[in-house]
Amino acid sequence: MTLDVRIHGRGGQGVVTAAELLSLAAFDQGLHAQALPSFGSERTGAPVVSYCRIDDKPIRAHDPLDAPQVVVVQDPTLLRAADVLDGLAEDGVVVVNSARTPAELADAGLRLEGHQHAVCLPASELARERLGRPLPNTALIGAVVALTGIVGLPALQEAIRQRFTTATDDVLQANLQLASDAHDLVSEREHHDA
Repeated sequence: MTLDVRIHGRGGQGVVTAAELLSLAAFDQGLHAQALPSFGSERTGAPVVSYCRIDDKPIRAHDPLDAPQVVVVQDPTLLRAADVLDGLAEDGVVVVNSARTPAELADAGLRLEGHQHAVCLPASELARERLGRPLPNTALIGAVVALTGIVGLPALQEAIRQRFTTATDDVLQANLQLASDAHDLVSEREHHDA
């Protein structure tokens, strides 16, 4: 069991935290995992990429992921960047932070090939409702957990508790609920579409 996830977003959206949460959740379930950030310009709004590798065996590689099974796009304007979907596995999935459908995002740069598919989730809107701020990361990782089944929702929620130890109880609870809401929404949608 191996899962490689590449997360694209902009500085300030919690891209690095998203990879850390998924990695922590994997550790909590006894898997091997690593979260790797990759920065260009480290300013708010600049493109940021992070990676998460999960395996049931020790992980020896420490380089960026060239062929992820999952690509998370926290800012749909990044779909126009030529490299966002590069290397996505033939049967890979793209999780996009958008209220639009995958078909509606084709003009925005969502180009799928082979058996690839996309799942859209209005993560920023969900976060704005729960947190009062459009931080999509915990919702999008909840969606990844629902789609892949690599870790369970309880492990993700425990990772959120571990990562947000200094957050107020309101912020912690809002992030726990965001992950749960997104997980349930995507699970229901995928089950309905199957």
